[in-house]
Amino acid sequence: MKQELMNLFLFIILCFIVYLLFKYFHFSKNFKIMEGMTDASGNTITAPPNGIAGNAANYGAVIKAANIKLQDTFLISKYRSDYETVILNLDDLLNNLMLKTALTIDTDKPEESIEKLSNLNEAKGALNNVMKFIDAQK
Repeated sequence: MKQELMNLFLFIILCFIVYLLFKYFHFSKNFKIMEGMTDASGNTITAPPNGIAGNAANYGAVIKAANIKLQDTFLISKYRSDYETVILNLDDLLNNLMLKTALTIDTDKPEESIEKLSNLNEAKGALNNVMKFIDAQK
């Protein structure tokens, strides 16, 4: 019984010492423990500027501003014929690359060449979509 009582008092004294250490040395400030939605400066963290929930209208305005900036950069109405020439030349280049790939298929590993042909064909589709976009602009 005496040994158990000594262990209990020793445990209580150790707990009190640990309590004093945490109270007077402010360990929580030294380790930057934060609660809630704050950062290291103590400021609250705001929602990211994306289109989730209430930010959708602002996000749409940001996207529209970026779109207008790109339209001002390209000046499609002024340089339409130049852009169409570039796209047509790229289309011819892709056709020649596809022909070259088709004529040089390795019969031991045809999958690589077929995948390359498929990627080139997708690029032709992308060029077609770009041409449609340019034609739709005023």
